[in-house]
Amino acid sequence: MIHFVPLVVCAVAIYLSCEWFVNAVEWLGRRLNIAKMAVGTILAAFGTALPESVVTLVAVTTGATEEARNIGVGAAMGGPLALATVAYGVTGGMLLLKRRRERRPVLETTGMASSGLDGVEALGDEKDMKRLAKDQQWFLPIFVVKVSLGLVAFAFKPALGLLFFGAYAVYFWREIRSDDDGDGEEEELEPLKLQPKAAIPATGAVVLQTVATLGVIFFASQLFVKQLDAIGPMLGLSAAVTALLLSPVATELPEIMNAVIWVRQGKTKLALANISGAMMIQATVPSGLGLLFTSWKFDGALLWAGVITMAAIVYLLLSMRARRLTPARLAAAALFYVVFGLGLIPILT
Repeated sequence: MIHFVPLVVCAVAIYLSCEWFVNAVEWLGRRLNIAKMAVGTILAAFGTALPESVVTLVAVTTGATEEARNIGVGAAMGGPLALATVAYGVTGGMLLLKRRRERRPVLETTGMASSGLDGVEALGDEKDMKRLAKDQQWFLPIFVVKVSLGLVAFAFKPALGLLFFGAYAVYFWREIRSDDDGDGEEEELEPLKLQPKAAIPATGAVVLQTVATLGVIFFASQLFVKQLDAIGPMLGLSAAVTALLLSPVATELPEIMNAVIWVRQGKTKLALANISGAMMIQATVPSGLGLLFTSWKFDGALLWAGVITMAAIVYLLLSMRARRLTPARLAAAALFYVVFGLGLIPILT
């Protein structure tokens, strides 16, 4: 019981911090005059993924043994898996709930029964689908190379880690220079929480709120993961199952919380952009670190994680290209994580 209380406290702290973080990062994007979607793909994603990348860096550079350094390899594979399945799935579930709540007053007023088709409407038009698919088209080939390198060994493999940093640099430059804001209009932002009465908050206050909330998110996330590691054995789960099945979800909790908050605010495009941007970081920066400082050799569990991640992305990409990405189909992405968990049973036993 002693571990469950800090777990709940950390989850609440992460959610509240993310509330303040997304509020600050939108103002930061306005201050930097970058495209609205880049707020999600670059600023928000970079902010929440940076602490995880630092943890990976520490693991691969200071680990006393090869096994200790390989913790960073597991994190580099677990992050994209959780984002491609659980994060998208939770976002789809939140969209379904939001649409049903919005429909309920109309149904009650008209006296009509619900058709149960709340999740049928696609998440945008052809332009929106192309914009969403573009990030997946960047991610998938990079991730395929990342997994392939885990199956082979050759002398200059560590040097290829630099190419992953370069790939993210190109993606970063493309997003920052993009002027595609989706709907093409500038929306009114909520007042900065540190200066609720200011129509235009001070830049210093925006930066302070951004940095402070990131600090809380970082420490609360790390404590959350530690509590989860302790609770896993209490629930009869092995350390390996906890590390591969539960810890990735815990480490990606800030991105999931950001998506939940933005969906609640009606900013679905930002929510999806945050997840896809975080996936690009997870596919490149931790991978580059792992290649530089470890043998980057995959076992069965890591390979299985890679296969499920690629399958989930192909499923999402096909839905986007067919312009059939609905809240229900997005929520179904979480089922890939269930498949991953079931597949771990024969691998780890």
